[in-house]
Amino acid sequence: MQHSGLTVGTQVLRALARHPGRPAFTWDGGEMSYRGAAELIGRIQKVFLAHGLGRGVRVAVLSANRVDSWCASVAAHLCGATTTSLHPKGSFSDHVYQLEDSGAAALVIDAQTFSEVGGQLSARENLKVFTLGASGWGIDLNAAALKAGAATARDLAHPDDVATLNYTGGTTGKAKGIVRRHHGTVAIANAILADFDLPRRPYYLAVAPVSHVSGTKVLPTLMRGGCIHLARTFDPGQVLATIEQRRINAMLVVPTMLYTLLDEPKLARADVSSLELLLYGAAPISPARLAEGVERIGPVFAQLYGQTECHPIAFLPKEDHDPLAPHLLAACGFPVSQNAIALLDDEGRPIPAGEAGEICVRGPNVMAGYWNRPEETAEALKFGWLHTGDIARSDDEGRLYIVDRKKDMIITGGFNVFTRAVEDVLMSNSAVSLAAVIATPDARWGETVTAIVVRHPGAHVSAETLIQEVKASKGAAHAPKRVEFVDALPVTSLGKIDKKALRAKYWAGRSRDIG
Repeated sequence: MQHSGLTVGTQVLRALARHPGRPAFTWDGGEMSYRGAAELIGRIQKVFLAHGLGRGVRVAVLSANRVDSWCASVAAHLCGATTTSLHPKGSFSDHVYQLEDSGAAALVIDAQTFSEVGGQLSARENLKVFTLGASGWGIDLNAAALKAGAATARDLAHPDDVATLNYTGGTTGKAKGIVRRHHGTVAIANAILADFDLPRRPYYLAVAPVSHVSGTKVLPTLMRGGCIHLARTFDPGQVLATIEQRRINAMLVVPTMLYTLLDEPKLARADVSSLELLLYGAAPISPARLAEGVERIGPVFAQLYGQTECHPIAFLPKEDHDPLAPHLLAACGFPVSQNAIALLDDEGRPIPAGEAGEICVRGPNVMAGYWNRPEETAEALKFGWLHTGDIARSDDEGRLYIVDRKKDMIITGGFNVFTRAVEDVLMSNSAVSLAAVIATPDARWGETVTAIVVRHPGAHVSAETLIQEVKASKGAAHAPKRVEFVDALPVTSLGKIDKKALRAKYWAGRSRDIG
């Protein structure tokens, strides 16, 4: 497929050159201008090149949201190196696995936030370690950059070089490295600019890790001449205070973050009038809680749909978050303009109109493949399409409605039960805060529907009531045979409900794939 011929490094440097005096990044206690970011990138690149970090070298990054780690990633890209971001909430074994699987030769680590794990990782052989901040191990990158002196950043990468190895969330077994070349990363930024409802001049609150999906909005914000506020952690009270004090007009949350904000008592008193865009995505959302968000926060919500293998895929604009058209809240959006979308069956054939099929994608932002996994790459890209694993239907206007993940669908007594539909009914009950529906083994039916539910503090609803509500809305086949009440649901490092962990309790030693 023909591409722009640009690298992500060139795209960044162009953006930073346009508004040298403006603040590009802010954080509690500091800020950095566009000029300052460009200068720091140049200095870090000079250090990296002096240490042999060039084309083809893999550089891992483990950091909280901070400007020097972002600049280090850009500098690595300009060297022609490939970055692989370790998730800030990942375990030590997750980090070791990713370093080994990617073949990383260098690690940039936030020594302030990850001092303990950094010390452990720094002891690994054949791994050059750079630290953000002083430590007893590794090369202090900021000190080295200061000592290196002024240097103009220069792009040594090629558009077809591998820019990133982003790893999947690991909910279906071992995490897989997603190969994305520079031109594919450029396509992500261009799609966001073309199709998303970004403010004219964004002031973007990055509260989720910029090493992952939150970071895909950083470059588009800079290309619009805006600013990014870097929050180190997600604290609902602090998020609301930051929106009010800094007049934030754009942010991104995963659904579990939104639910926490809605449950935060300070929301009733907070001034969030500056918000123009509140993006949500990365996991299914409850239409009932989304409607609550629109009512309490305002008509600023928009949905992004994508996955590590292709981002973005679709976008549901603010105008479709209409209380007078509540059915639209179940949609995941219209395909972004640069992608081709098809709903296919297992043999790669288009499904009849009105029926559900797997979302399959072609476009410049689709991954090049899985790192060192040719068989899985061939399976994911069979028939010339990326197979997302999401089952959806389409309406007459072209919106997609995801009905379930292929692996989450329950087959009970010959009936197909889409778990998301059951979860939406459960979460429409005002006593329910969170719900997850999974298949559990059953001697008679093969699999049966089990609901695991978190109630709001002080709220009460019986299992029988919830079962009857699902039965009335979706029919007897969808009604849970079992409802368990718990204090919390396990989540992955990406903030998604971890159904793999939930299923493992019931399927240990049995034959169902719990991935």
